[in-house]
Amino acid sequence: MRKPLLLLFIVFLSPLLVWAQRQYSTTNQEAIKYYAQASQSIDDHLYDEAIVQLQKAVDIDGKFVEAHAQLADVLRLRRQNKPAIDHYLKVIALDPEFNRSVYLKVGDTEIAEAQYASAQKHLEKYLSYPAVTAANVAFATKLINDCKFSIQALQHPVAFKPLNMGPDINTTNDEYLPTATADESTLIFTRKINNNEDFYQSIKLNNKWQKADYLSNIINTPQFNEGAQSISQDGRYLFFTGCNRPDGLGRCDIYISQKKGNDWGKPFSLSAPLNTSGWEAQPSISADGRTLYFVSNRKGGYGGYDIWKSRLTEKGWGAPENMGPEINTPFDEQSPFIHPDDSTFYFCSNGWPGLGNKDLFISRLGADGKWKKPENLGYPINSSGDENGLTITANGEYAFFASNNLKGYGGYDIYTFQLPAAVRPIMVTYVKGKVFDGKTNQPLESAIEIIDLQKNVPVYQDYSSEDSGEFLATIAGGRNYGLNISKEGYLFYSDNFSLIGHDVKNAFNINVSLSPIEVGGKVVLKNIFFDTNKFDLKPESIAELGKLVEFLQLNKAVRIEISGYTDDVGNDQSNQLLSENRAKAVYSYLTSHAINAGRLIYKGYGKSEPIAPNTTDENRSKNRRTEFKIVSK
Repeated sequence: MRKPLLLLFIVFLSPLLVWAQRQYSTTNQEAIKYYAQASQSIDDHLYDEAIVQLQKAVDIDGKFVEAHAQLADVLRLRRQNKPAIDHYLKVIALDPEFNRSVYLKVGDTEIAEAQYASAQKHLEKYLSYPAVTAANVAFATKLINDCKFSIQALQHPVAFKPLNMGPDINTTNDEYLPTATADESTLIFTRKINNNEDFYQSIKLNNKWQKADYLSNIINTPQFNEGAQSISQDGRYLFFTGCNRPDGLGRCDIYISQKKGNDWGKPFSLSAPLNTSGWEAQPSISADGRTLYFVSNRKGGYGGYDIWKSRLTEKGWGAPENMGPEINTPFDEQSPFIHPDDSTFYFCSNGWPGLGNKDLFISRLGADGKWKKPENLGYPINSSGDENGLTITANGEYAFFASNNLKGYGGYDIYTFQLPAAVRPIMVTYVKGKVFDGKTNQPLESAIEIIDLQKNVPVYQDYSSEDSGEFLATIAGGRNYGLNISKEGYLFYSDNFSLIGHDVKNAFNINVSLSPIEVGGKVVLKNIFFDTNKFDLKPESIAELGKLVEFLQLNKAVRIEISGYTDDVGNDQSNQLLSENRAKAVYSYLTSHAINAGRLIYKGYGKSEPIAPNTTDENRSKNRRTEFKIVSK
């Protein structure tokens, strides 16, 4: 567990300050000689030599309390926890009142070895002493809460069956921080070779991850480290951490690169106010690409490392906001991951109650717009070791993470596991498409917008790829969405994805043909809604109507006919009147929004001109439609 540096310094040296003022517990001069040599080695940061010297001291006199305590401290510093615990316990056995800090240190070390009951006992003993500093009271209390949580967590384990991703991903080097695109077609991760961190990627073909390749010479560098990345859901934008680069503002900064064909464009720093002279790293981009979560030690936080967020504005990335005490603690929070549902947040922390070191947590966005109290993902997903760098698939079913505690290929390996249902996000699917010219079949770079029709707010705004015309956007279940695709000189495209009460496991794959603006060209307005047998526009229609207003404002010479249609249910006269009134409702909306009535015609066609046989409910719903067609331009 990372502690504030000052606290660690004080806790580690406090016995030395006491021992310098007291008589040793041994009179054996040879043991004292080795103890003195060890003290000098510690001053020179020669800790391994100090361990050898202190071991000789206690071998000579097994009751040399100071040597046992010093040896325990150095072993703990070198992360040799089990022998450190043995020597702390020896100190307590020889002289229970030797120094109260021993109880704090042995308790902390026992937590690292999952010895929670014993740790709790020693920590409570530490707090029984008078005049303990407020900082140490807070730290010991936090550790006791860890013990209480851990004892319960071990009694109620969660399902956890990690699967190593195999030799095409993992090597004898360290692989970690995996992130995947929403369609799980691409996995990007960090590989460390000879202390240099670079990005690698694997492509999934026929449901199998292929051998990972070096990502790009444009992003990776031989002299700097690149890591801790976040990829946009469509795989076109890579946000990553770059350290000590000449164009950076601090030790580590956040950069972005856009995919260009089969390679990547030159990365550039996101600059101030997002990057500072401090430390900014571990970005996680929201599904709509407009909120960036990241880690920083900048001023104004709650602890050493806090999680912050910045929103994209018309002028660039806005001033970062701290995630607040709902997420951050006086300790460290890192590895943020915002799921594509935009309402489930994962991160690691050593401040919230856990099993020791850094644990993984989940927080959900409440109806009030605030993040709820984080929940520990449970044992054995979390352990007494460090867990971090968790990312979740868009459908919320599987997680990726890295570990060096499991039997793998060497160092840190990347694993995947099925996420327990209780800590899954809202299920998300995606719309994946390709936009092309209806006449030439050439790919088109077009504006893509997906709107939550109930809230009338965009959840995705971007452009299809200039090279391929492709786009990919995630959408969460339980909502009704409108899709609009537009390009200057073309009729726009409208589609609807209703995920209310529907299984969203299946993705939407579409090919969109945009037609140049020509007389006779038609567009079905799939997001114009009316109640059954009524012609009052429903609120969910507002976004689509806005697109039609925008189209007419951009193409001022265009005149259109608004056409209403029904299915074949009911009598012809009623259907004719209903279709005309619905077309008129759209006409009235447009004229009330500064569109000249001389550019508009409305007409009802009743049940005529069906676009599907009226034989099923689904087909009849297609025939109940509103269109517009170009009359003149």
